[in-house]
Amino acid sequence: MVTLDRLVNVLGGYGARLWCCPVSRDVALRDVVMHDPTDRSAPRGDAFLAVGSESVAAAVELAAAAHALVVLVRGDPERLDQEAIARAESSGVAVLVVDPDVSWSQLAGMVYGLVLEGRETESGRGPTDLFALADSLAGAVGSAVVIEDQLSRVLAYSSVQQHADPVRLNTIMGRRVPDPVRALFEERGVFDHLAVSDEPLFVAASPEHGLSGRMVVAVRAGRESLGSIWVECERPLTDAGCAVLRDSSRTVALHLLRSRASADLERQVESDLVIRLLEGTADAAAVISRLGLPPGQFRVIALQAHIAEERHAALLLAFERATTGFGWSRPGRSTLFGNTVYTILPGDEVAAARAWISGICEALPRQVRVTAGIGAAASSAELPASRREADECLALHDAQPVTDTAIAYDESWDDILVLRLRAAAASGRAPTRGPIADLRRHDAAHATSYIATLRAWLEAQGDLAQAAERLDVHPNTIRYRLRKMAEVTTLQLDLPAKRLAMIIELAVSEDSP
Repeated sequence: MVTLDRLVNVLGGYGARLWCCPVSRDVALRDVVMHDPTDRSAPRGDAFLAVGSESVAAAVELAAAAHALVVLVRGDPERLDQEAIARAESSGVAVLVVDPDVSWSQLAGMVYGLVLEGRETESGRGPTDLFALADSLAGAVGSAVVIEDQLSRVLAYSSVQQHADPVRLNTIMGRRVPDPVRALFEERGVFDHLAVSDEPLFVAASPEHGLSGRMVVAVRAGRESLGSIWVECERPLTDAGCAVLRDSSRTVALHLLRSRASADLERQVESDLVIRLLEGTADAAAVISRLGLPPGQFRVIALQAHIAEERHAALLLAFERATTGFGWSRPGRSTLFGNTVYTILPGDEVAAARAWISGICEALPRQVRVTAGIGAAASSAELPASRREADECLALHDAQPVTDTAIAYDESWDDILVLRLRAAAASGRAPTRGPIADLRRHDAAHATSYIATLRAWLEAQGDLAQAAERLDVHPNTIRYRLRKMAEVTTLQLDLPAKRLAMIIELAVSEDSP
């Protein structure tokens, strides 16, 4: 069921504004009607598209005659006359004004997609009701059914469980076909068949894999593969059973296409709003509310994924996983920007962010390598800062050896500070004169180890024994080198400010460990 509130929120991302609303925003929208001057009948619908209407007043009159709850008009909200608004208020018709740059074809596609999908889902025939379709097919062929996507991930399965083999149970529990079984199907050419044929194929049993016999048929739209339907059976289905399977594949394709269209629209609106928050906006709290997120603290997660040298395919899979499901069933809101998936996750706990990243990793194929950065906790207005911190955490994966999939700013702020200083030094802002530069030149000219000795002494906070242990020399060697350094340059190691400056310069230098 789609409510007026959801329609307003989705179209709001395309410049639509609710000018007046004499009805509850929780009212359900079940039908769409488009103005057609050549149609002499009196069509009725909850959402009225005032195509070609001469004015807002005329659009309101037409919508009232159609018993509509909301009328969509194109134009400038500032030019709406009060008489039209008063007529809308008295008729109980909400007025939604859409930016003139949005074409009627685009607007109609969005409205029809939202309203009609919601109606069909509520009636048990919509794209999210694949489980009911699986049950219906299982009843028709008398066997258990599983519907999978093109990556062998489970989309739906029938409630019929009689004669279920171990592979079916493991597939449902793990939400994907086990790798050994996928390898078996590849070896037998099952996936090659699905790529080119719309005819059902019988896959013989393999007792060593815990696999009973199966019939499988491809689900496709045109030439594009969308998934497959699997039916457990000890022998090939009859001609009638194969016909049912072929018909069901077309029905599933329609469901998946509608689901994809709706999901793509939701993703686009969500992405636009998330980007606004990450780049900074004066109405951050309002945008957070439009995304359906609770007020409070948030963390920005920056995530990248790739398979070997291929980054784009894995990244798209990660983005799809991050945005799968309706907004209220997901904790965060995401966008794909460049080569990175950014997610705004409610809460201030690092553990929750790591758990979310682990969930993404578990849903991806095993060969996908994921790296992620977690920004510090931030208010809605501070999200741009958390995004920069997440980016810097992500950059640490390339700057130094890291074993963890995710790096959190709270735990690695010191490394990030050094990374920032190194970036400044790399831009030509590192000092070329002073004690560190003098000692580095002396080391290069005379093969001494003054820089390493000074670094060890500073890191040991002046403890000669600890510094000597780090360099595997005698403490007297440290004393001797310090005296010789003083002959090369002015160290002033007794001054705290000088020691701090030297520690920083050594930390950002190219030869820093």
